[in-house]
Order: sequence, then C-alpha cells, then structure tokens
Amino acid sequence: MTGHPREKLHGDLPSASSKAASADRKELAAIAFERTRMPMVVTDARKSDQPIVLGNKAFLELTEYAAEEVLGRNCRFLQGPATSPIAVAAIRAAIADEREISVEILNYKRSGAQFWNRLHLSPIHGDDGRIQYFFGSQIDMTEYRRIEALEASEHRLLMEVDHRSKNVLAIVDSIVRLSNADDPALYAAAIQHRVQALARAHTLLAARGWTSISLEELIRQQVTPFAATRAIFSGPDIRMPAPVVQPLALVLHELAVNAAHHGALAAAQGRLSISWKPRPSGAGFNIRWQEVGAPTPPKLAKRGFGTVIVGAMVEKQLKGRLEKTWSDEGLLIDIEVPSACSSSV
Repeated sequence: MTGHPREKLHGDLPSASSKAASADRKELAAIAFERTRMPMVVTDARKSDQPIVLGNKAFLELTEYAAEEVLGRNCRFLQGPATSPIAVAAIRAAIADEREISVEILNYKRSGAQFWNRLHLSPIHGDDGRIQYFFGSQIDMTEYRRIEALEASEHRLLMEVDHRSKNVLAIVDSIVRLSNADDPALYAAAIQHRVQALARAHTLLAARGWTSISLEELIRQQVTPFAATRAIFSGPDIRMPAPVVQPLALVLHELAVNAAHHGALAAAQGRLSISWKPRPSGAGFNIRWQEVGAPTPPKLAKRGFGTVIVGAMVEKQLKGRLEKTWSDEGLLIDIEVPSACSSSV
C-alpha cells in the first residue's frame, strides 16, 4: 500500500465493542482477517486489473495456492473452462458500478479441482468518496450443493403438483431442449441461470399472491443485476396476469445476459433503454429494448441459443411477435404481447 496516505482510509466501526477493544480495533481486525476460517482477499481498485494485495490463510488453503502465486494477480485465475460467463458478467458489472454483489460461481483450485464459490464483493471507498479497494469473501458451497441436490430430489418426489405446473414445466422443457454447450458444466450452468430467472419470477408471483404483476417490476427484477446504473426504464403502469410472468421473465433474462456478454453492456460506453406501452388496441402491451453502443454482429452470424429461446418464448408461450433491427447506433428489439396474455390499468 505504499504511496497511498493512510489517513484517507478508515475502517467501519465495530457493531459492538468495549473501550479497550476499540483502542486495539485495527490490530484485532488484522488478527481476525488472518485467523478466520472464511477465505478473504482484498484487491487494489486503484490499480489496473484489480490485483490482490491481501489474502488470508483460509483463502490459500481453499485455493491451494501459495502467497507468492496469489499476490499481484487478478482473481480470474480461479476461473476455468466451465466457469459461467453469466456469473463473470455480473461480477464485472458490479465492479464497474462500485457496488456490492453476492454470486455463486464455479472456480478451480491449483490442482484443477472444481469448487462452487459463494463470492461476496464489497467496495471500500476513501474519505474522498473514491474507490480504493474491493473486499472479497468466499464460502465453499460444493458439499452444501451436493446435499441440497439430494434433499431437493427427495422433496420433489413428495411434492404435490398443482395446477400451475404444466405451464412452468413447459418452459423448463424448452430451456433444457434449447440450451446448448459442449462442456457438461457449462450446459448445467446455462440451464441453472435460466431456471433461476424463472425462480425469481415465481418468488415475485408468490409475494403478490399470484395476482396481477407490474410489468416494470418484472423488467427491473430481471435486468438490474446486469445493467444497474446503465439502464433507463420508462413506461406506464401495466399489469400482467400470472401466466405471462415467467415466460416474459425468461425473455428479459436472455436479453440482459446477451447485452452483458455480447451487446451494449459489454462495451465501456454502452447503454440500455427499455420502454413499454399499451398496444394501440388498448389490450396487451409492447416492449422496446434498445442497446446503444452494441457491436454489430457479422452478417452471417449463427443464431445463438439465447436468441432461439427468446423467439420460442415470445411466439409459442406468449403468442406474440418479436422484431430485431440493427442500426449504426446499436440494437433495437420490439416485442409485442397480445391481449390474451395481459391487461392494462
């Protein structure tokens, strides 16, 4: 930390401490950082590529690396062939926006062994408000995931399938059929993130008692994790019935992932604008998805599986229409959802 004045950075005050402990809090914090069983690192946000400047013993034990192999490197050395690019895109967006994020990502130890990492990143700002460091903590979720999978399997056998299952299972069936990856872990990750998008929509429906859902609320739920401060939302209050929510949630998720990985949000100056309005007939609604600064794809580019899924959800599930247009400014997508699937208020 040479060259960075110490007085510009002050740690958070303990939530509970005696006067004696408060006097020694800096030394106690250093001891706790090193002795805790939770892996932790600190990266320097003022230097290019976010190099690691601190790492505790638990982090070295988890990753199997030595201290000299870790210091000065970006944490991406823990990524590997089956690491989800969606999770990586979410992490990059959080770092760019200087905000906290918690995400599960498949990482690799020095030996090549995989482990599921529940990563939490938190920015550290100086007294002048400028970003100085990022604090990262990790939890090895590998064994928990294995047990959770076993419990989930038993639970699924005991669950009573209700009348809403057919629609949801039809969407999941589309996800499984249309998702693709040469690596089994990447294939699993692609399905997992899409099912998680459905789960978030399901949680929203449950919280609203399976009644009408705000279109804006659903759009923000699915898009904000990837766009954060670089997205503009605008439109009137439009309510949707429950059957529309999950198919549309998957459409929005796919568009957001594509924008973060290949489109405008992958570019430093890229921007995303999403607007919506009732259809001219007064029944149903239209969504306009506009990416400014998105790289133009090759003219003979093959349709990605995300594009296939979006088309299937809009045309088959929502009985709607989708039109995609490229211009010098970027990408424009118009989505039309008919009256049979929505109601406006």
